[in-house]
Amino acid sequence: MDYLNQIQDAVSFIQKLHPSEVPIGIILGTGLGSLGNQIEVELEIDYKDIPHFPVSTVESHSGKLIFGALSGKKVMAMKGRFHYYEGYSMKEVTFPVRVMKKLGVGTLLVSNACGGLNPAQEVGDVMLITDHINLFSDNPLRGKNYDELGPRFPDMSDAYSHELIEKALKIAEKNGVKLHLGVYAGVEGPNLETPAEYKYLRIIGGDAVGMSTVPEVLVARHSGMEVFGISAITDMGIEGRIHKVDIAYVLAAAAKAEPVMGMILKELVAVI
Repeated sequence: MDYLNQIQDAVSFIQKLHPSEVPIGIILGTGLGSLGNQIEVELEIDYKDIPHFPVSTVESHSGKLIFGALSGKKVMAMKGRFHYYEGYSMKEVTFPVRVMKKLGVGTLLVSNACGGLNPAQEVGDVMLITDHINLFSDNPLRGKNYDELGPRFPDMSDAYSHELIEKALKIAEKNGVKLHLGVYAGVEGPNLETPAEYKYLRIIGGDAVGMSTVPEVLVARHSGMEVFGISAITDMGIEGRIHKVDIAYVLAAAAKAEPVMGMILKELVAVI
């Protein structure tokens, strides 16, 4: 079965369970799955039940597609995402974004947990993504281009919506919350970076580094979606502030950032 038919197969399965279109999609990253608890859930579908969907293999990624309402708006949310380091191809990693588009999603909100590279940041802070640096060795748009999905050479000069960033900043100001703005460097993982690599990433313009988001954003923009990205800073890659980190530490730091991220996303959805 070719790629277009795989997408349609998944879409048809979901539409039998949830026939109405959904305009807003949300991807919930590492340690941020409980943001999904703020959604008034109408339907949950396990990834394993959806044709051609990968299955989350990472701790803290529960592997459910949620349909419901948030701030009075119809949304669908991925509670758990897929990563290149899990062994999936880039087309598999981004397959759900293609399905979201076919289900009516025009705006994609992407969250993640990442390492901080900017000295102004602290663990538990929240950063809005203004741009990214793609350091993955593969690209989800590589190979045959299907014109019905998007153009051969999609423009990325405004990958992250300036309008949504401005709205998020106003929400933060109204609620007395500090947000950082910055560039997200996407790497393959699964290892965290060496001190020399952190230094390199900062030199080339990164404010944060993570192992997701970039592939999903490339496909979302290729398909014409508006994109908003938000990151929880869960560890620091700055000389003198680097220490050994495990998944428990990352999850605890993400939990610290989660109330702010949840508030921003919830209020942002209300004004989309």
